Amino acid sequence: MTIKYKHITRLGLAAAFIGSATLVACSDKPKDDAAETKTGIEQSTTPHEMDKGGEGGEGGEAGHAMDMDVLPLPKRLAFMAGHVEAGLSLYRAGEPKMASKHLLHPVSETHAKERAGIDKLGFKGGIFEKVSRALDQGQAAADIEPQLIAAEKNLDAVRAKAGGDPVEILNFLMNTIIDEYSIGVTDGTVTDAGEYQDAWGFAIVARKTAKDMPEIVKTDIETLIKLWPVSPIPPAHPAPVAQVTALVSKIQLNLPKN
Repeated sequence: MTIKYKHITRLGLAAAFIGSATLVACSDKPKDDAAETKTGIEQSTTPHEMDKGGEGGEGGEAGHAMDMDVLPLPKRLAFMAGHVEAGLSLYRAGEPKMASKHLLHPVSETHAKERAGIDKLGFKGGIFEKVSRALDQGQAAADIEPQLIAAEKNLDAVRAKAGGDPVEILNFLMNTIIDEYSIGVTDGTVTDAGEYQDAWGFAIVARKTAKDMPEIVKTDIETLIKLWPVSPIPPAHPAPVAQVTALVSKIQLNLPKN
């Protein structure tokens, strides 16, 4: 089915300013909010396709796929970069099984539409293929650290060449974080590790994208990242969805208005 992102799915705008101590006490069980008000931020978001029949569980995904035919190149690259950030972090943490599906995005035919047009920007697919082979062959991440660094640097360079409005990209990433985190965490438990990990990866990409943003935005993104207590590895007690949603909303409200 097709859905539209809603960056405030559980809280009103006023709740974005409530202190984190109050938010921790909030339930993370989704609530109906049919009376939600549309904002300029919401109207700028991009719909994507959800297919619940896909892969889920450890290191996988909940079977969703962005409509890469309509998603602008800078946002496609941000989306792919989020998966790569999650995959490389999991690989370095000694979790190759969880890392593998995330690291398919730069190399597999399944995700080919994500990569449309990026070769001309200097994308070096061979680096990512080497990383994927090393992972499949059971090599430790430490043994190929130079290749992991090269993969990160190449994707960062491609994103820089692709350009794009950083505010639009950040809004896209924030909306995607809520979408993924809300799937990954239900009733106070990580129920889809892949989506939980994706959300962390998008937060890391947001940090890189926000380098020229106001200090309050950069500070709040750092606070957001800390809500994943062990980076992308699923914890026993994840941060409540309401807490993540409220902080994301605050970040979006403090972004420069174009």
